[in-house]
Amino acid sequence: MKKILLTGGLGYIGSHVAVELIDKGFEVIILDDLSNSELFVLDRIKEITGKDIIFEKGDIRDYDFLYHLLSRYNIEGVIHFAAKKAVGESVQKPLLYYDINVSGLICLLKALGDHSIKKLIFSSSCTVYGSPDSFPVTEQTPFGDTPSPYGKTKQMCEQILEDASLIADYDIVSLRYFNPVGAHPTGKIGELPKGVPNNLVPFITQTAAGLRDELSIFGSDYNTPDGTAIRDYIHVVDLARAHVRALEANLGKYVALNVGTGKGHSVLEVVKTFQEVTGVNLPFKIVDRREGDIPEIFGDTNFANHKIGWKAEKGLAEMLKDAWRWQKSLLK
Repeated sequence: MKKILLTGGLGYIGSHVAVELIDKGFEVIILDDLSNSELFVLDRIKEITGKDIIFEKGDIRDYDFLYHLLSRYNIEGVIHFAAKKAVGESVQKPLLYYDINVSGLICLLKALGDHSIKKLIFSSSCTVYGSPDSFPVTEQTPFGDTPSPYGKTKQMCEQILEDASLIADYDIVSLRYFNPVGAHPTGKIGELPKGVPNNLVPFITQTAAGLRDELSIFGSDYNTPDGTAIRDYIHVVDLARAHVRALEANLGKYVALNVGTGKGHSVLEVVKTFQEVTGVNLPFKIVDRREGDIPEIFGDTNFANHKIGWKAEKGLAEMLKDAWRWQKSLLK
């Protein structure tokens, strides 16, 4: 049984990946500093899988901690989620983002190198493309000018990984996420933002649950069919399964893969679909654009389909139903 370390493994995506890995027979060790996650998620993963999970609390920037952790558990591969991810916050706190996202990755790579661990799956983002001129974006689309420090950190991290792979025998895959939404169909784990949500769907579900007075839609004057921003939304379970496929594949050196559905939906389309599938009326208002946002992004996923034999299967309606089931479970 291969032992896989998940950094930031109690977070939204990490927790779902843990479930999928355990279901495939991997042994999971979770590292998390609990800065943007909750410890009860560990129990929820155990409830879903019926398996005990090793948990270590620590900071990805602490080299000594990482070194001894890797020594203790004989890790064979790492999936790296531990990073800050809010576009708007990164504009306000750029140094924090560079410190955790970039310095944290460098620290991890040093520790992996000192243990001869070659397999690394990196949590990247479609923000590396900036605001592209044409769609869908492919892995050959050049990095664009991204207005947020968050996006810049993802670009830097990918460059660091590619350069590192040239001088060592790594097997590194960067998964460029589009917009993960939804929750596990059991309703036991899902997105759990602290404070006011930065992402659309948890803001929708919290508003529908009465925790927020109304949904704020940031901008209605984009050059899109209905004036609101367009994103490629992917069910978090589909995304989690892409990590397992990438881990099982032997791609060699460094490869980047788009992970999405290949189809974009506008904010207003998401709001309308949520109301249709849940029957819940959703109050919303149009506010100014949010600094750092781009008008539109969706990707071509054919390369991922071919390289790791993966394809997204779940549609927008199922994503929103599962997200709402999760939100309602939190109210009990």
